[in-house]
Amino acid sequence: MSHSSYQPIYEYRRGDSYRALTNEITESVHFGALAVVDAHGKLIASYGDPNTVTYLRSSAKPFQALPLIESEAIKQYALSDEEVAVICSSHSGCDEHVAVVQKLQEKCGIQESDLLCGVHYPLHEETARAMRQRGEKPTTNRHNCSGKHTGMIAFARFQNLPYDDYINPQHPIQKKILAVFAQMCKLPEAQVQVGTDGCSAPNFAVSLYHAALAYARLCDPLQGEVSSPQRVEACQRITRAMMAYPHLVGGPGRFDTQLMEAAQGHIVSKMGAEGYQGLGLMPGTLGEDSPGIGIAVKIADGDSRGKVSAAVSLEVLRQLGVLNEERLNALGDFGPIQPLKNFRHLAVGTAKPIFTLSWHS
Repeated sequence: MSHSSYQPIYEYRRGDSYRALTNEITESVHFGALAVVDAHGKLIASYGDPNTVTYLRSSAKPFQALPLIESEAIKQYALSDEEVAVICSSHSGCDEHVAVVQKLQEKCGIQESDLLCGVHYPLHEETARAMRQRGEKPTTNRHNCSGKHTGMIAFARFQNLPYDDYINPQHPIQKKILAVFAQMCKLPEAQVQVGTDGCSAPNFAVSLYHAALAYARLCDPLQGEVSSPQRVEACQRITRAMMAYPHLVGGPGRFDTQLMEAAQGHIVSKMGAEGYQGLGLMPGTLGEDSPGIGIAVKIADGDSRGKVSAAVSLEVLRQLGVLNEERLNALGDFGPIQPLKNFRHLAVGTAKPIFTLSWHS
């Protein structure tokens, strides 16, 4: 990755509120890159360098779930769509999320103490505040990756494998996850860079193009020609579960949740840390015969609060013609254009995307 991989993508402008902000000047700029790819592998549009290689972080979770969902474990454990959604989630640690994770663990014979993801307070501030007021310390199931880790252990148990070190990249289930992810990206495994995620599980770095391709094939496994009927069914199960239970994939006020609610069965959305966003458009979203589309967005500086990647994602969807004005308005808290306000709630500037997609014939 080089700095030239990224281009100016989002800016903050500040002006004089007494002059109706007519004199705004650019105060700061975020850089980024993105790729828009269809299920056949065609690069439809891009900005910056679509060959930029970077980690998907939690945007990889639907693919990390695939080996479990395409196996007979889905029937043996009688996994519900709610449980599939939470396996693919970066949940907010609300009581409802923990309840679904606990039910999943009971079905699969897993103890909370088996999880190796670590501990943090819930991402949902109200839940975290209530816990602090009660003097309650968070446990592992409150971690946003507890669903993913439970799914990994469930897969190991289904295969009668030891799982005390299930996050080791050399563990058979992690090797299987890597193989499946590489297949979805149409890459040799050797071309997938493996690193360690914040939750200690292996994570993957590929180009934005290949990540977008994987999302397109996840959403449209038939036109994406995935490898088996079982994988087709597993891809369809994952996207169906995520779109049916978006509140389990993220949580209250989270971008993934609200986007999937607004899109009503047309978009799969999964954010990742450090300014990453994976999106998938279901077949027919761009027109009656349109294939599935994948979108991968990366904000170069890491976008610590996730605001820029959300706004940029909405702008990509706007330029693609996916979201009408009504649905964009429903997502106005995320952008794509937002007023900057000071501590007296005066509008003092504007935050907005500053890119135009490059279309590829």
